[in-house]
Amino acid sequence: MPPFWETKTLEAMTQREWESLCDGCGRCCLHKLRDEDTNELSFTNVACRLLDTETGRCRDYANRKRRVPDCIRLTPRIVRKCDWLPPSCAYRLLAEGRNLPPWHPLRSGTVESVVESGASVIGRVVSERDAGPLEHHVAEWPGRRPRRRAPEFA
Repeated sequence: MPPFWETKTLEAMTQREWESLCDGCGRCCLHKLRDEDTNELSFTNVACRLLDTETGRCRDYANRKRRVPDCIRLTPRIVRKCDWLPPSCAYRLLAEGRNLPPWHPLRSGTVESVVESGASVIGRVVSERDAGPLEHHVAEWPGRRPRRRAPEFA
């Protein structure tokens, strides 16, 4: 029997299935900048203050919206409309009719595969509390497909 993500639409998934799509990379929790004139999107290496930069997970996921009012709770509708999810994001991939990458925990069976793949923000970001101006932290890697990390990061 094929896995649920190959047979169900985003809208048909249970809450548990929906939540399991998140690979925990943390890239969606990085600040982005949008040029007012060109509408061009730039990623930064600056993490939301709730993102644990050592684990790549939200420190208060259940209360994130209350603690960070501009945090966006993803829904199928938002996923289909937004342009700021990283290209490796499972929600984005499935919305585009593509499959999960081999390193996704639902396929690999381990969360370590996210770090090994180079998708994780662990060791690559700074908290917004320490960053200063976002313009000084524009980074291309969050908007690109992951590349395997060097062995010392695995």
